[in-house]
Amino acid sequence: MEIYLAQTQGFCAGVAYAIDIVETALKKYGTPLYVYHEIVHNNFVVDDFRRRGIIFVEELDNVPDGSRIIFSAHGVPPHILKAAREKGLLFIDATCPLVTKVHKEAVKYSDRKCEVILIGHKGHQEIFGTAGYVDPKYLHIVDNEKDIENLEIDKDADVAYITQTTLSVSETQGMIAKLKERFSNLAAPPRADICYATQNRQDAVKELAKICDIIIVCGSSTSSNSNRLRETGQAQGVDSYIVDTADELDLNWMKAKARVGVSSGASVPRCIVENLVSKIKKVFPDARVNEFENPEKNIVFPLPPI
Repeated sequence: MEIYLAQTQGFCAGVAYAIDIVETALKKYGTPLYVYHEIVHNNFVVDDFRRRGIIFVEELDNVPDGSRIIFSAHGVPPHILKAAREKGLLFIDATCPLVTKVHKEAVKYSDRKCEVILIGHKGHQEIFGTAGYVDPKYLHIVDNEKDIENLEIDKDADVAYITQTTLSVSETQGMIAKLKERFSNLAAPPRADICYATQNRQDAVKELAKICDIIIVCGSSTSSNSNRLRETGQAQGVDSYIVDTADELDLNWMKAKARVGVSSGASVPRCIVENLVSKIKKVFPDARVNEFENPEKNIVFPLPPI
């Protein structure tokens, strides 16, 4: 048995940024400490914080006035910030800096009175946050090419698009091509707004698919980017599975397999991957682990004042 680890493992810089904010606030202020929505979409991370006294809420009404609260990495709309101020909450915004860049683009296009097309998964927390930065009369959320076909926008109108950061270039290229066909005055966001972590991880899975006959993705079922990794591997013709922890690994998946690739979502702690590898090696003690250099190892976002 050969084990190949995807070159991108552990937290991306945006997730590390959000988690470090919670860790620092917990150490500095103690509990009670509230977090609005799950800080990141990973059950292990959220459950660990919950055991240590963090209180996760879905409504600000559940937070006592004057309390300390952290907004999740996915970002929140402006009306939530306004409500927090009105309740006298002491808040820290842990929105991923790449998501914040998209918010700024949303405001810019909305202020120009452009028809703003937001590409993303309807219902995802990041979409709720980003949508709040666009005047509702200019906002159009699209999940697929069919949604684009159904848009009731004049072909010569001023149109701009922005995307959910957890979508890769390959996931959006078809929709963007269709937008370019339909609208003559289409403004595009800077390429720098694209989440490098999402693209890197999908590219790494495609590389694994060239040499492996099974791919295991470490990640929670609630994580958009983790689910896309499993789908990416499957689309390459390789049996691909997603597990939240090593306990969910079904060793029957590995029957008649010789090379297993291991990937992980951007919000997955490195220890989950290490536990998975350990479980595989208990069954295949002679298995060799192959690792590659992580292209994200030097990417760090400085923390805000806490």
